[in-house]
Amino acid sequence: RELSEMDAEDERDLAEMEELKKTERSCLEILKKYDFTEWELMEWSEQQAVFNFLYDSVTLTVVFGPPADGEFFAARPSRSIISLDFESFLDEEQAPPSSCLVQRLLFQFIESRGSWQEKCPTLHYLPQALFDISLVVNRCKILGEELEFLERWGAKFHLLETDVKNTEVKLVFSSSVAFAKFELSLTLSHEYPSAALPFSVQTHIGNIREKEIAAVLSAVPVGHHYLQRIVFSIHQNLLQGPR
Repeated sequence: RELSEMDAEDERDLAEMEELKKTERSCLEILKKYDFTEWELMEWSEQQAVFNFLYDSVTLTVVFGPPADGEFFAARPSRSIISLDFESFLDEEQAPPSSCLVQRLLFQFIESRGSWQEKCPTLHYLPQALFDISLVVNRCKILGEELEFLERWGAKFHLLETDVKNTEVKLVFSSSVAFAKFELSLTLSHEYPSAALPFSVQTHIGNIREKEIAAVLSAVPVGHHYLQRIVFSIHQNLLQGPR
């Protein structure tokens, strides 16, 4: 008798596990309907879901609560969400400055949204939250690639130095042809590249000052590869000959 009871319990456990797997599969199908993803699902259990972003350097843990009344997700009663916790695993001392900047901007976005649990009280809201985070991650990743490009190829555009501190990028230009050397400091935010960047200029040699640079920057439209296009435009318009 005890054996049959144990068998029945095992069967119930197996049936529950199969149901969980089905739920996970249907949840993933819904999540993947969004245009693109910058997350990787590491765990989906009865208790929580764990997502990784940015080459496993940021983790989002979503802790589930009881079913939400009258709401469905993946054809099952939707679960309430107790908490969404973001954690960074980036070693800032070892990571390149561009990676540190990308992380700072992502966490700037995360903090700017206030309470994620209030915005995402049930599973029903999770795909939109993942989509919003993915958008910012995608833009920040492209910015990181732009910085790496400028560090590698900047000399071609009279860019002597690219320095990252907190959320500020300092670009030092030097051109013997234009008899000019100056620093351009740009303040970045998680809205990059959809908003113009606040900037300041420090002139070391020559006549290129804030007024001349402001005129060039105002002609560069925001959008894809904004930082690179700023550098190209300064090189093209200010550093080709004497001013």
